[in-house]
Amino acid sequence: MKMSTATQPPVCISSDSDYDSDTGTAVPSACNLRHTDLSNTIFKAYLELHGQNSTSSSPFLSLDLAKIQSFLNSSSSGALSCLICLERIKPTDPTWSCTSLCFSVFHLICIQSWARQASSLSAARAATRLPISAEKAAEDSVWNCPKCRFEYRRSSIPKGYFCFCGKLEDPPHDPWVLPHSCGEVCGRALKNNCGHDCLLLCHPGPCPSCPKIVKSRCFCGSIEDVRRCGFKHFSCNEKCKRVLDCGIHRCGEVCHEGKCPPCREKGVYRCQCGKVEEERECCLRDFRCENACERLLGCGKHVCNRGCHEGGCEECPLQGRRTCPCEKKVYEGMACDVAVPLCGGTCDKKLSCGMHRCPERCHRGPCIETCRTMITKSCRCGGLKKQVPCHQDLVCERKCLRERDCGRHACKRRCCDGDCPPCSETCGRKLRCKNHKCPSPCHRGPCAPCPLMVSISCACGETHFEVPCGTETGQKPPRCHKPCNITPLCRHAANAKLHKCHYGACLPCKLPCGEEYPCGHVCNLRCHDPRPPPNPEFTLKPKKKKTSLQSGCTPGTACPPCQELVWRSCLGEHIGADRMMVCSNKAEFSCENFCGNPLACGNHYCTKPCHALKISSPLPAQTSRGEPCEKCTLPCEKERWPQCPHPCPVPCHPEECPPCKVLIKRACHCGAMVHVFECDYYKRLSETEQTNARSCGGPCHRKLPSCTHLCPETCHPGVCPFPQKCSKKVTVRCRCHNLKKEWLCHDVQMAYIESGRDPKDIPKNQFGIGLLPCNSDCKSKVPVVESDLQLRKPMGTEEMEQNHESHVTKRRRKRRQVQEANQISKLQKLMGHARRLLTVVMVLALTMMVLYYGYKGLFLLSDWMNAVEEQRARRRYTQI
Repeated sequence: MKMSTATQPPVCISSDSDYDSDTGTAVPSACNLRHTDLSNTIFKAYLELHGQNSTSSSPFLSLDLAKIQSFLNSSSSGALSCLICLERIKPTDPTWSCTSLCFSVFHLICIQSWARQASSLSAARAATRLPISAEKAAEDSVWNCPKCRFEYRRSSIPKGYFCFCGKLEDPPHDPWVLPHSCGEVCGRALKNNCGHDCLLLCHPGPCPSCPKIVKSRCFCGSIEDVRRCGFKHFSCNEKCKRVLDCGIHRCGEVCHEGKCPPCREKGVYRCQCGKVEEERECCLRDFRCENACERLLGCGKHVCNRGCHEGGCEECPLQGRRTCPCEKKVYEGMACDVAVPLCGGTCDKKLSCGMHRCPERCHRGPCIETCRTMITKSCRCGGLKKQVPCHQDLVCERKCLRERDCGRHACKRRCCDGDCPPCSETCGRKLRCKNHKCPSPCHRGPCAPCPLMVSISCACGETHFEVPCGTETGQKPPRCHKPCNITPLCRHAANAKLHKCHYGACLPCKLPCGEEYPCGHVCNLRCHDPRPPPNPEFTLKPKKKKTSLQSGCTPGTACPPCQELVWRSCLGEHIGADRMMVCSNKAEFSCENFCGNPLACGNHYCTKPCHALKISSPLPAQTSRGEPCEKCTLPCEKERWPQCPHPCPVPCHPEECPPCKVLIKRACHCGAMVHVFECDYYKRLSETEQTNARSCGGPCHRKLPSCTHLCPETCHPGVCPFPQKCSKKVTVRCRCHNLKKEWLCHDVQMAYIESGRDPKDIPKNQFGIGLLPCNSDCKSKVPVVESDLQLRKPMGTEEMEQNHESHVTKRRRKRRQVQEANQISKLQKLMGHARRLLTVVMVLALTMMVLYYGYKGLFLLSDWMNAVEEQRARRRYTQI
């Protein structure tokens, strides 16, 4: 997948002038063709294996390659910036990219400074808060990625500039390769450890999922299918049927990932000792009962005192090594059924107090329970300290002020240890009925319910029933089957239905109002005409009534505003921005979208938020109120005709752009002078007219290729015509320079060609010499001429050297003098090498001496310390 390097990138030539070719056509620069779209190159191998082209927009491509594509777009548009310095990242800047979560790109210098500062702060914070040294804190310090806050260790601070895949250090800048990339295949291991490598070219961002086709099995292993390697783990949605940990039953769950759950099959199983059988789940089949083992031990005289256990019992603890009751005297080889004799010494076991030891002689059975040793004790509440016997408790006269278990009353017991007794007072709290108090002893939690009953009746008193005390407030009066005698007052009285006896006001009329609004809608609310006087409310005793806020209109009032829902358009009347609003609500709203109306320039659209348009009308009363659209302040972006690279100087306008008046420079054909034209005038000329306009009208001034003369034609494009027919006169001489004649230039060229020589290879000062043959007069003059030439040459060279020395500047003379002074002879170089060698030898000798005498000194120090230890030991033994 290596990119071809045979094609060299074009050279980007920059010039201050607008000079172009003779044809006048604009040729795009190679700099503008770089980094246009690198997706085809980077994704080529991945898409070929995946079976897609680069232009397809499949979900697989959008999910796996979206982040890489965004990095490529940012890089190609020049929008890739460092989040630390907020500067643009150039293609030649050394960079570092996060390889954990965000894959953001930063300047290498910026991230190094960021990491050093963050790790230093982390080390300082750890050194002040934790009991560790500064070196340990610096070693364990971390720093975070500026964007995703992923933690890196101090050792991970970047030290070099690497490509995205990390294979190439200091990748060179190539205009045909993605910046900061090596241009090779990425080759990083893909996620999920599938064993395959990334097939993309060196790229930013995370590597996509593996696209290779592999055979894989479902989680339970019953079905094999062909899938993408990145998505090879799947569930067959059938029963798992894998053998569980018990080795007997199989998993009944749907095909799942990970281990199977514990086996829940029930069965009858025995405990570890085999005495008890119980029905248990298979995963709990290994259990222990609560009975003692009681199996005979190996001695044949005692039984096992352990609980239920599996395997054999332990050896008899009374066999082998035995001790007296105080464990001071040891008996070997004594039978397990023989009592161990007393040793006669002090028992010295710890008493029940845990602080003192038993002062009696070695004895069987427990030690004395009461320790009579005098110690300093604190009372139960901790308020008094006193010398008392160890077994005696100390009690003070201070009353406990802690709350009892009721949470309401204080303990008031003398010297309470914190375990206060229950409260003995009466509760006295109101019961849930809110009418009576609790007669029970003070307690926590809710009180018992009230045992009294309350009678409730209807409005006429003919129907009644009894309820427990306290529930009457939430009870409704009994239903009475007699009709209500109150006549309704609304407009629907004739159609009103009869209703039964009730407390309070009659039920409101449930028929719709039916009154028509001015907008054309009808009031659909319930009837809100005046109501008749109500019956008294149902009350058992006077109490505060809670006023309830009722929604809707008040009885006996006019209809409320129309509540019908209608569609209203926004101020800008945008399509799809309509809202459903209440008909009576005349408020205008903005959809918060851009206005989108074309501006006066006719090229752009209004970017203000949605607003009402101001429409002018001939009548002042009909002029709609609104806000005018913004004025276009953008520069003109129209394409000029004829095309030219200069922008229009006029702000954005609807009409055609004015002619371009920028002055451009164009050299004449022979290069003798530069013409200045107006851009519009020059672009409107045809190719012939441009050629004529660029001619300077004078001689060509270009040298002919076959001779030393200039082109006699008028300034013209292209190659000079007829270079072999030059009609200039040339002085032709013989070899000894005695004879001379004047020939035409084209005759001289023909003479050279006939003699087998190319006129282009003849030097300018030798052109025409040697073409004439020498005669008899020339032979007598040749020796004289040669002697003169020999005399002239040394004089000429000496004069040239003197003239050259006279024209040398002072700065160059000083430079030569310094160079001559700085020149070192071979002897001086040898002396310098000898000094360096002698210095190295002396340093090595000194190091060896230090090591030798240091090692010898350690031995002497060790001998001296051994001698000191021997003297101390002798003194100690003599004292003994």
